[in-house]
Amino acid sequence: MDINRLIGALTREEKVALVSGADQWHTVAIPRLGIPAIMVSDGPHGLRKQAAEGDHLGIGVSVPATCFPPATTSANSWDPSLLFAMGEAIGREAIQEGVSVVLGPGINIKRTPLCGRNFEYFSEDPYLTGELATAWIEGIQSMGIGACVKHFAANNQERWRMLNDSLVDDRAFREIYLAGFEKAVTKGKPWTVMPAYNRLNGTYCCENHELLHSILRTEWGFAGATISDWGAVNDPVLSIKAGLDLEMPASYGVSAEQIKEGLASGRITELVLNKSVKRVLDLVSKGQAEKPEYQCDLEANHALARTIATESAVLLKNDQEILPLSTKETIAIVGQFAEHPRYQGTGSSLINPTKVDTILQLLELEEAEYKYAKGYELKHDEINEDFIAEACQVAAEVDVALVFAGLTARFESEGYDRTHLELPPSHNALIQRIAEVNPNVVVVLSAGAPVTMPWLHEVRGVLHTYLGGQGGAGAVLDLLYGRANPSGKLAESYPLELKDCLATEYFAYDRNQTEYRESVFVGYRYYDAAEKDVLFPFGYGLSYTQFSYGDLDVSSPSFVDTDSISVRCTIKNIGSVAGAEIVQLYVGKETSRLFRAPRELKGFQKIYLEPGEAKAIEFTLNPRSFTYFNVDIRDWHVEAGEYEILVGASSRDLRLAATVQIESTRPEVQVPDYRSSAPAYYRLGNPGLEISREEFQALYGKKFPVPYGGSRRFHNNSTLQDLRATALGRLVLVFAKKYLWKMTGATDERDPLWIMSWSSTLEMPLRSIVAMSGGTIPKNLVEGLLAWANGERLRALRYWTVG
Repeated sequence: MDINRLIGALTREEKVALVSGADQWHTVAIPRLGIPAIMVSDGPHGLRKQAAEGDHLGIGVSVPATCFPPATTSANSWDPSLLFAMGEAIGREAIQEGVSVVLGPGINIKRTPLCGRNFEYFSEDPYLTGELATAWIEGIQSMGIGACVKHFAANNQERWRMLNDSLVDDRAFREIYLAGFEKAVTKGKPWTVMPAYNRLNGTYCCENHELLHSILRTEWGFAGATISDWGAVNDPVLSIKAGLDLEMPASYGVSAEQIKEGLASGRITELVLNKSVKRVLDLVSKGQAEKPEYQCDLEANHALARTIATESAVLLKNDQEILPLSTKETIAIVGQFAEHPRYQGTGSSLINPTKVDTILQLLELEEAEYKYAKGYELKHDEINEDFIAEACQVAAEVDVALVFAGLTARFESEGYDRTHLELPPSHNALIQRIAEVNPNVVVVLSAGAPVTMPWLHEVRGVLHTYLGGQGGAGAVLDLLYGRANPSGKLAESYPLELKDCLATEYFAYDRNQTEYRESVFVGYRYYDAAEKDVLFPFGYGLSYTQFSYGDLDVSSPSFVDTDSISVRCTIKNIGSVAGAEIVQLYVGKETSRLFRAPRELKGFQKIYLEPGEAKAIEFTLNPRSFTYFNVDIRDWHVEAGEYEILVGASSRDLRLAATVQIESTRPEVQVPDYRSSAPAYYRLGNPGLEISREEFQALYGKKFPVPYGGSRRFHNNSTLQDLRATALGRLVLVFAKKYLWKMTGATDERDPLWIMSWSSTLEMPLRSIVAMSGGTIPKNLVEGLLAWANGERLRALRYWTVG
């Protein structure tokens, strides 16, 4: 495709058309110039291909595809090779279905356990996130299918996600929220990046010039296309000027009209528009290029999904080695998740699986003997005493009771956030009652995010499968019976209770702004700095064997900040069965003018060892491994002095330590000191700690943005929920509710699809309605509704009658 020739041949109208989608999933074709359309599809852990008139929330039916374990699960494998294989397999299925770009991976940081969409994201740690995301990108793009890294950036909550302004200080933004994206973009080289819904420090991500141009393109050298999240564009002219290339889905003429007006008035030049058009054409050219030879074997993909689930399950407790089970032991299977597994999340990543294994089905195939009791209802969370009584009777008659429990679909979903960390009451009650009648209880958990476990000391074993994908049940049986050895480790911390998470104090309470007052203290960085006990630490996971660590060697005890060093150690399997250990390397600096986490992950390796086998492994630490982001010079900087290198089995199980001395080549650079202006960040362990707005302001370093508003009471960024204040708005919501009942097929307001759809509808800005309705609701209808709500009756009637 000769892109420069095409730019010259396109009319202005055709150029304007190319920077918006043709429908929900396709780019615009220009047949007269031989420019084809390409198709994009969700999602990060499987292909969700829908028809052109599909939806972005996973409501409509999609073609069958392999449902791999979501990112929250696969991250626990700490195995980039498995993420590469997953990407490669999804790429093969995309080729078969004629899809050119898959909208993944999602790599937002798990700021708190409450974000409803955390199941789509890898970790609370940016280093681990970046490494795994890069592997997934490289895997899918090896098949000639484009990746789309999302949601860029600081999109860490679902509530009010299309309106909320994430206020993040520059250091936290760079070190925590951008670092994973930086690695994915600079090393993985994705075809596309997706700016997020939210505002960032006052400006929508889709029209944020610093984000899309200064950082993404100038600093990181990104040469691909940027694609908006669905319905995320606030002002198409500002978005193109900032560096957005493709608005999705189709705006049905709304954005085209604004861009044409912008060209006519001089708000935007054709030269700027041409840059976006060129990048869209380059994307189309890549999408239409010949693909490598491939074989799409769905059975092989199912087997891969099972392998990933096996490698990602985390053994949290194994008292008196209750696991692995012996085939001679009698078992009870308790809990409907054994019959109807929870294996993925709800929303735009919802996959229509090629098949789904279940525990009961596989036990029948193996002709295994077991007793079964439902234990709880699936459709609601209230305790069913009859079900529990039946389960207790069954559990009392066997050697080991296996309780399958976790978060039901309505507890975590795209479109809304969690409000607590508890399991459904029916699940907690079931586990506690079963433990009263049988001392040998193993809980098999299914959940996409941390939960509290009030029954932990009453059970002998806990195997956390997270969300296992379509092959998860087979993985569970392999692990329970020792046909596989658990090797997963947590990619996030488990607090004892919600209030222990500092970021929760500043999470999703204001529709307009969210202040990230915790700064860099996210996840284990905070728990370690505050010396808080946790239920399970970052990087934790048990095995059926044990490993010893030794022979730590650092290539140089002192060096300058432009050097790289190597760190070597030896790991030995000192148990009786083969197994894998995830060796983690952390770097810390105890003495500093700057507030810091005690240690940060800077390397990891997963190694497989036979009983008695030992292996030497080596890590390379480059200058970036020791840096912080200096907001005064707006660059990465190494503070001179002594650093500790720690190697271990988790963030709190550190077996080896060494110190190194680093000399700075930039001694003139001052390390920021906030001990006077923001002392709370230096005393996180103090009881009753609160970070004041004034202290956060000292870090933020500039005036806080003014919350979005306007001269009119209602405006384009008002929502249907806002319009409840008017009689017409209430009437519109009545019809909207009836439409969504029909669309989702829900029969109960507790249905997760209903909750997600209704929450998204209530919080959607009016500007997005035309695009998100697929053009069913025209622009003049929305404009008339807005005018009527503002008391402009004649104007509203003109919109509705004339258009």
